Amino acid sequence: MADLETQIGPLRLRNPVLTASGTFGYGDEMAPWLDLTRLGALVCKTVTRAPRAGNAPPRTCETSSGMLNAIGLQNVGIEAFRRDKLPFLRDCGTPLIVNIAGETVEDFAFLCRALSEESGIAGIELNISCPNVAHGLDFATDPHLTEDVVAHARRATSLPLFAKLSPNVSDITLVARAAQNGGTDALCVANTFVGLAIDVKARRPRLSNVTGGLSGPAIKPLALRAVWKCANAVSIPVIGVGGIVTPHDALEFLIAGARAVQIGSATFAQPRAALSVIEGIETYLDENGFQSVGEIVGSLKIE
Repeated sequence: MADLETQIGPLRLRNPVLTASGTFGYGDEMAPWLDLTRLGALVCKTVTRAPRAGNAPPRTCETSSGMLNAIGLQNVGIEAFRRDKLPFLRDCGTPLIVNIAGETVEDFAFLCRALSEESGIAGIELNISCPNVAHGLDFATDPHLTEDVVAHARRATSLPLFAKLSPNVSDITLVARAAQNGGTDALCVANTFVGLAIDVKARRPRLSNVTGGLSGPAIKPLALRAVWKCANAVSIPVIGVGGIVTPHDALEFLIAGARAVQIGSATFAQPRAALSVIEGIETYLDENGFQSVGEIVGSLKIE
């Protein structure tokens, strides 16, 4: 059987399939549905300095081949996370990546320091690109701000850092290089695309926030292009995310240059989607004579 292990910065993961923040809760909700120990890593929902109630409903709606969400980073806050959520997560049998967000660079540094005091955390994902909160995109749309916030986080922790980028920019490679310059160990490419849905009968937005983040199969070709561009622009690992449902989808991202992938919206319809992707990648490697997953990473042939 092919070797599925992959290296993401300092982390050696058993396979290249992770969960995506915001779609897997704090892990305990999903534990009855699948064996968490089979995941490459678990990325939990975003944690902020103070608890957040999130945006008013309605805050999700289905779209053609996808969904819009404007949850607004609802979460319990760092103190309740450390007290109530972390005990389960640190013992769930798979590496834990904690996704964090802040309104200032000081918030990110504070959260990094707080998490560094805890055991059982494999890394921190910097959510500098949420499109559903006020000023949520500021860090990820300006290379200078991106480098600044990543640098503040880097100085605040020795844990591996993964910067999650926004696709809502004219040239994502500029932001990717800025994040690398700031000291991130890897990039997560990319967050949701800003979209709008309208109730034509009421002539009103279908989300109370007016716009939301588009995810699901509809964005896969766009996310795949962003991964390919970033993988060719930086020297650090890229984690691909966006519309991955099947093993075929995940393989496209790996061939484009991602060293790992995250499964997001697919989990809502198929709680075991991540495990199906792992099994499918393994089958593909075996059937095509590859000894390791690393052999196909970045193997896209362009004549």
